[in-house]
Amino acid sequence: MSLLDGAGRDAVAAAVKRAEAGTDGEIVTVLAERSDAYHDVALHYPVAAVLAVTAIAAIHPPLLMVGDTGWGDWQLEQGLFALLVAQTVTFLVVRFALAWMPLRLKLTPRATKARRVRRQAVRAFRLGADRRTKAHEAVLLYLSLDEHLAEIVTDSAIHRRVPNEAWGEAMAALVDEVRAGRPAAGLIAAVDRIGTVLAEHVPRTEMDVNELPDRLIEL
Repeated sequence: MSLLDGAGRDAVAAAVKRAEAGTDGEIVTVLAERSDAYHDVALHYPVAAVLAVTAIAAIHPPLLMVGDTGWGDWQLEQGLFALLVAQTVTFLVVRFALAWMPLRLKLTPRATKARRVRRQAVRAFRLGADRRTKAHEAVLLYLSLDEHLAEIVTDSAIHRRVPNEAWGEAMAALVDEVRAGRPAAGLIAAVDRIGTVLAEHVPRTEMDVNELPDRLIEL
């Protein structure tokens, strides 16, 4: 299933073509539904819940004392069985709840999501842009929809010439539109600003050729 409709994809491709008209740099746009399944998160919370149940049982034992002589065998067996049942039920309930991806993403720390998005952006750059241009002047714009996070990854020549701060406006414009439910508009706005930065630092020369596709890549 496509993440954008045909009009949206065409508009992003047109924005890339327009932005590249003033620069020797190449812009690659990548759109992903999400950057990770976060299976580890879906396990961490159930395990933490089980440990919490165990801690509560240790603080407030659900077992019955027999006189002053300590635990009776029957009470101990019943108590351990009840604890095991509580642990199992807790694990399954939390695990099945986290099968719902919106909840799993909600409970995933933002720093974790940022690392996963960055990792996937770098991977996409290596596959689709790294060393694909003669002058190493490619810029990849990566947007992960479910995380509402984006990354800009640049080739070596761009990295040397353009400070990281220069991409701030592009990132802000993109994320604002995505949060408003307009990913295509966000990509277009970001591409326009990336083109402005590239035109300043890597202006177009007579040697410029279109080395990478303008179309939006959807993952």
